Amino acid sequence: MTAPLARRILAEFLGTALLVTTVVGSGIMATNLSGDVGLQLLANSTATVFGLTVLILIFGPVSGAHFNPVVTLADYVLSRRTGGGTDPRSVAAYIPAQIAGGIGGTVLANLMFNLSAITASTHTRSSGHLWLGETVATAGLVLLIFSLVRTGRSSTVIAPAVGAYIGAAYWFTSSTSFANPAVTIARAFTNTFAGIAPGSVAAFVAFQVVGAAIGVVLVAALYPVAKHADAESPAQAEQVPAAAT
Repeated sequence: MTAPLARRILAEFLGTALLVTTVVGSGIMATNLSGDVGLQLLANSTATVFGLTVLILIFGPVSGAHFNPVVTLADYVLSRRTGGGTDPRSVAAYIPAQIAGGIGGTVLANLMFNLSAITASTHTRSSGHLWLGETVATAGLVLLIFSLVRTGRSSTVIAPAVGAYIGAAYWFTSSTSFANPAVTIARAFTNTFAGIAPGSVAAFVAFQVVGAAIGVVLVAALYPVAKHADAESPAQAEQVPAAAT
């Protein structure tokens, strides 16, 4: 049974907030403990893997644990034919909740480490190879989530699978796999390890959308029919799909 919209909005807000808190907070802690960039990234990615997996398990049964505007949009596009999935009203509610939650998560992380609540990042991430990394990371994320959904496996493996993918993508993509517009926007509000300069945000988001579109096309080509029509979307398959950093 689908939870009431207000409850799903709260789940998306809290889940995205705690995801960003995990990403930003672990980045700050990593830089406090080590000056080695490799160890910092290892600590940051490890915390994100575990945190994201747990958050999907907590909030998945309520909202589907999207935590990510491109996942919400992909769910809507891929489920239109069957009439299931995330409806336009939910899309319009989820995305602002995800963005607001992400910013709130950044503020929380900053405050926990005795920093100013909001500081504009100076970490410029603006070059073609990084945009390509975001395209690949986001396409892979969408393909993973909806291949599991369309083959009826999402309720059992999607939380660890998404956590594992994001952990790997931290290391195999040049951009360290943001793959999430809400998280990208939120990370502009912290001048720490996980930050992104405000001027770099728009291009990252644009290429995340491109990557999501590629992922949707691949899902449609590889899995044109869902194994269980009533479980075609993350919002229906025991409400357990996913997010990203």
